[in-house]
Amino acid sequence: MIRLQKYIASCGAASRRAAEEMIASGRVSVNGKTVTEMGVSIDEYNDEVMLDGRVIVPEEKKVYILLSKPKGYVTTACDDHGRPTVLDLVDVPERVFPVGRLDLNTEGLLILTNDGEFANHLMHPRYECEKTYFARTAEPVDDSALEMLRKGVKIEGGFVTSPATVIRKDANKFSVRIREGKKRQVRKMFEAVGAKVLYLRRTAIGELRDTQLEKGKWRYLTREEVNYLMNYSSEK
Repeated sequence: MIRLQKYIASCGAASRRAAEEMIASGRVSVNGKTVTEMGVSIDEYNDEVMLDGRVIVPEEKKVYILLSKPKGYVTTACDDHGRPTVLDLVDVPERVFPVGRLDLNTEGLLILTNDGEFANHLMHPRYECEKTYFARTAEPVDDSALEMLRKGVKIEGGFVTSPATVIRKDANKFSVRIREGKKRQVRKMFEAVGAKVLYLRRTAIGELRDTQLEKGKWRYLTREEVNYLMNYSSEK
């Protein structure tokens, strides 16, 4: 027996966290019956699981992709508004999904995979990889504001960010390293200190970087890179 959300993740449809959202929204059925409760276990060899009306089965080949996301692409598998998605940039036979998110106007490194356990590890609060961004603001940001960012600021929704590493590159250019992955977090952090981000690019996931990967291009992660990310803990 296996938990339903873990089974969905093993099928390469989503991370376990996203699978729970799929279940709660009524998109998943087991043997023809819609399941919306958490904690349901299934027989992975005999039960039929459907997502959005289609039978899903575990992926046999696991793939791990590093994409250099350009502006103008949404970080989802599909978009209700017909906008291009990051999956339009990746041509592989396996069904992959993005790990985490980058907003429409943010560029940079993004991982895609069909390995739900791998994605769950990367996004779990205990292990979530620190991300590094290059940010350019519309106006100069003084040292007192940077110190606030380093200590943590309250952003939209009342969430207080964890201490961040913020390094000044110029009057309005910064390197920002954060642990959490809240929606539009870096932009909201600067908004909290009175600055607007004009340009944002993710430059590193943990210590994983690739300055040679052109915008819109992708490559497979090496086995060493996959092992590094699987063993990464930002609590080290």
